[in-house]
Amino acid sequence: MNVVMISPGYPAEMAFFTRGLAAAGATVIGVGDQPVHAVPQPAREALAHYLNIGSLANGDAVSAAVRDLARHVHLDLVECLWEPYMLLAARLREELGLPGLTIRQTMPFRDKELMKAVLDEAGLRTPGHHSSDTVAGVWAAAERLGYPLIVKPIAGAGSADTYRADSPADLDAILPMVRHVPQVNGEEFTYDTICAGGQVLFENICWYRPRPLLTKLHEWMSPVIVSLRDVDAPDLQPGRALGAATLKALGFRDGFTHMEWYRKADGEVVFGEIGARPPGGRMVDAMNYATDADLFAGWAEAITRGRISQPVRRHYNAGIIFKRAEGAGRITGYSGLDRLMAEFGEHVAAIDLLPVGTPRRDWRAVTISDGMVVVRHPELAKTVEMTDRFAAELHLHAG
Repeated sequence: MNVVMISPGYPAEMAFFTRGLAAAGATVIGVGDQPVHAVPQPAREALAHYLNIGSLANGDAVSAAVRDLARHVHLDLVECLWEPYMLLAARLREELGLPGLTIRQTMPFRDKELMKAVLDEAGLRTPGHHSSDTVAGVWAAAERLGYPLIVKPIAGAGSADTYRADSPADLDAILPMVRHVPQVNGEEFTYDTICAGGQVLFENICWYRPRPLLTKLHEWMSPVIVSLRDVDAPDLQPGRALGAATLKALGFRDGFTHMEWYRKADGEVVFGEIGARPPGGRMVDAMNYATDADLFAGWAEAITRGRISQPVRRHYNAGIIFKRAEGAGRITGYSGLDRLMAEFGEHVAAIDLLPVGTPRRDWRAVTISDGMVVVRHPELAKTVEMTDRFAAELHLHAG
């Protein structure tokens, strides 16, 4: 198959999906706005050809370049796993007559209000919600829905530009911070899949500890994500069923999906949101560490061959602990790592911390913060213990 991969090297994990396509036997043609020398090596080596477009945001220019390419090379698929350009990929599919999500099918994955309207129609439990493109409209929605509520972009990704308001005073402080967002709506576990032909070939549930919104509000917190080994656990079945029903309602057939859902204190599960893409925040890495599989390649084989041939078995719970440096400036050192490694080293699957001397990252802007540690264990209680210990006792220092 000849596959056009939009943005094959950015964000960073896209390089591994691009490499997966080549490993599955596809001829991969990259379309991106990075200079070819800036495309990460795993992607660059996997590409048979690369079109450097001035800006992927210029849909007409991208369309013209890909249509010109199609006059010389038969194209089978157009793929994009980066949220901002999924509608661009849908446009190209429609113009070229290729299979995959159309613009109409893609819209509910991008527009969160439309997404919830489709699921409301299917009888699935969604939070109270309302969309608005005016400040007055947000205030009216808050009066109708009550507090607490979540203010977030209609077409956002992750927890960017997302805020919790517990009172009118909170909402008054939040609204100036989202004026650059064109539309917002008022309102954890994940349900992630790789599908082919409308069948789920792989499913995963991650557990956020704590919820991403809390970690976005408090710099001292170390976000933790645990890919759970036992997706058959009874308390997860309502969320799993909600995920399957959501995929059916949205008519999703081929590729990766990432859904977030909530379980209330009374056990009721509530839909959060879904993307027709893999999760970010290194969660595909967590799935790989939990299964000893390569799910970047699994996705590629699913969309090109309709199967995943490699064995995918859940050996472990895999927990990622993201660390935020204390202080400002450049990383000056670590503390606590040697002691933790002496105790848990055999269960540490990966360590990726910013080197000493590197400027620390903006913790509000990136989930991965200033580095991560991955631990894994067959027992959930042991995995949780290790994530808690690394979260509390590993310190990165900056100055």
